[in-house]
Amino acid sequence: MITRGSGNYSSDKDKEIARLKRQLRDAEGAIEVLKKAISILG
Repeated sequence: MITRGSGNYSSDKDKEIARLKRQLRDAEGAIEVLKKAISILG
């Protein structure tokens, strides 16, 4: 009998963490671009 163990949960959790880290990095990059634009225009 094959069951889903905590390993799959951990893997799914790791995938979600990686996705959120990517999303955070993208958002931080966008903030830097906006800061530069404000400094140029301001």
